[in-house]
Amino acid sequence: MSYTHLSLGERYQIYALKGAKHSTKFIADKLNRSPSTISREIRRNQSQRGYRAQFANEQATARRANNAYTIMSEVWGWVTDKLEENWSPEQIAGVHGGISHMSIYRYLWTDKRQGGGLWQHLRRKAKPYRQRLTNETRGHINDRVSIHNRPQVVEDRSRIGDWEADTIIGQNHKQAIVTLVERRTGLVKMRRVTKKTAHLVAEAMIDLLTPIRLQVKTITSDNGKEFADNKEIKQTLFSLFYFADTYASWQRGTNENTNGLIREYLPKGCDFRQVSNNEVQDIEDRLNNRPRKRLGFKTPNQVFYDII
Repeated sequence: MSYTHLSLGERYQIYALKGAKHSTKFIADKLNRSPSTISREIRRNQSQRGYRAQFANEQATARRANNAYTIMSEVWGWVTDKLEENWSPEQIAGVHGGISHMSIYRYLWTDKRQGGGLWQHLRRKAKPYRQRLTNETRGHINDRVSIHNRPQVVEDRSRIGDWEADTIIGQNHKQAIVTLVERRTGLVKMRRVTKKTAHLVAEAMIDLLTPIRLQVKTITSDNGKEFADNKEIKQTLFSLFYFADTYASWQRGTNENTNGLIREYLPKGCDFRQVSNNEVQDIEDRLNNRPRKRLGFKTPNQVFYDII
């Protein structure tokens, strides 16, 4: 996948959908483009009679032919859109192909010196690891199977179907979000629960994974009591369930890293009671449609669902 300018066909689609009174976001979703791209296209290339596809295409073509600086402005406009969607410079460069990640970093720092805020979309550095000295106090889980009994194929990430599970806690432990991440592709599934009980967490996991149960071979979680109903999950999904060692977060590194990405949208201290289910779904969609270097700059959705 590489970045391309809007085509005449896409401009006809914009014309038709705009004429049907659809929103900019709706049009962007239909064309698989950023809302900012659609908004900028309509603003820059409409005539006095409104937006017309042929006129818009001629305007854009003439602009590119006569002004190389404008071409770069359009490219940087696209780069800005992706930065605001929390793509990393490396992801943007990998998809575009015509611009380096170092150029994007220079663009970011120039913007910062000028008072801009694009740099705030860069990844935050994780807090230093803190050695925990207390003993495990979260209780015993029946039917617990250790991660050390997990087949090597899971560690190798050589197949699709091995998942890691965790929960993200809201402000004052009010509500939580169940997260499931597929190890090979990085595909994430998210569901908000009103309480972090074993029953509700198991119910959320089953609801999330049942539609793709053929791609669920194993699940690995930490030792939280919210995963105490693992037997029900195993029986319903016909999968194996493993538990990582106590305080060994690196054994579920895919999930830990993904939770860090989610925290960019839902930082610690966020009251999940004020977060709608649609907002949770939007975060899931953003992450699953973000290109990954380890996937050859394809998205988790493309690899998991084998979309070309």
